[in-house]
Amino acid sequence: MTIEAASYQIGDRVRVTQQVPRQLGTTTTTVEGVILRAGQQKTGSWFAHSKDKKLWLDRLELRADDGEIIVVNLDQFSRVEKL
Repeated sequence: MTIEAASYQIGDRVRVTQQVPRQLGTTTTTVEGVILRAGQQKTGSWFAHSKDKKLWLDRLELRADDGEIIVVNLDQFSRVEKL
């Protein structure tokens, strides 16, 4: 899911659940917060053969209840729920 296709808006409270498949099972991580920024950002990957020769990732920037800023890279294993 790309961020453009999703209906995220600044100020929405969301829960992001990510799964990382591993050889011995799947690791799941969940974070909650208010969206500060949503969009695609490029990485510093010099080897990627795409726009601007950089790798572009879908990212959400969240503010947790304790004020912590969390940057989440979204992939096919990410699930975003509005709260």
